[in-house]
Amino acid sequence: MKKKPLKFSPEVRERAVRMVNECRGDHPSQWAAIESIAAKIGCIAQTLLSWVRQHERDAGQRDGLTTADMQRIKELEREVKELRRANEILKLASAFFAQAELDRRLKS
Repeated sequence: MKKKPLKFSPEVRERAVRMVNECRGDHPSQWAAIESIAAKIGCIAQTLLSWVRQHERDAGQRDGLTTADMQRIKELEREVKELRRANEILKLASAFFAQAELDRRLKS
């Protein structure tokens, strides 16, 4: 599966979240602040909301997986996949050599 390129760099995301937090007091709600900032940086408000929510999880202000946790899970899933593949290869090799040994004994 090909990953689509990020339209916004991590720096832009971080700055946008910071702007939302800084101008929160100037708006009647967090959502209003998000809509205002999203329009300024050229993204949809829902995208910026997801960045803000992830920042809150990373800062321990909201329940859920942090970015570091999600990265670790991805690494572990990749490792499990590789280990399962290696185990399958070892099973096939073991069966092959066991059969070869049986064939050798029967011929003697």
